[in-house]
Amino acid sequence: MTDAQLGAHASRTRRLRTALLASVLTLATAPAFAGPGLAGDSADQLEALQSTSVAKAITAPTVQLPQPEMLLASDINQLIALEVDKPVAADGRVETLLKRALTLIGTPYRWGGSSPDSGFDCSGLVGYVFRTALGIDLPRVSRDMAQNGERVERASLNAGDLVFFGRRGNRIDHVGIYLGEGRFVHAPRTGKDVMVSELDSGYWATRFKSARRVAGV
Repeated sequence: MTDAQLGAHASRTRRLRTALLASVLTLATAPAFAGPGLAGDSADQLEALQSTSVAKAITAPTVQLPQPEMLLASDINQLIALEVDKPVAADGRVETLLKRALTLIGTPYRWGGSSPDSGFDCSGLVGYVFRTALGIDLPRVSRDMAQNGERVERASLNAGDLVFFGRRGNRIDHVGIYLGEGRFVHAPRTGKDVMVSELDSGYWATRFKSARRVAGV
């Protein structure tokens, strides 16, 4: 995607994110739509894999979802109304963190990106959210983030924890922010915008490696 295309896409998705945030603040809920995809980190040049579309991930039979690049705010609001669960109870700092992350849904993936205007890779997204929401600076790449904070068992995850994934051995090459109710927000890969995915089923369930709780959250 060229810089001009990214700019146009970012302008369009800013309106989508504003509508999404309004819904989140009203409902205090997290969306339950996503599809699998290959992780992307500025430290790791990874191959693209086929993944199911967002439309296939929606289970509500009455929802007809267009392709991701055609999503409108009305589509997001409809999905939130039909496909939500209450997130894990969180204090004010965690709520601030999650709300900031959710406003970025729909931002394009860009390898090495770390801002809404340029796009995000996975660690760029996580770093931006923690820095702008809470003033916490994290390491730039996912494998270094995985050494930061307190290790958390999968069964003890809380909203705001970092979740890490990998394809080969113990190597970490992807990171997201846990939302609660078995879901996390992340920037998957080229061709996939920032989205919410399921942690406990499908592609990501088998690639989960570890989790960390960042000090101050």
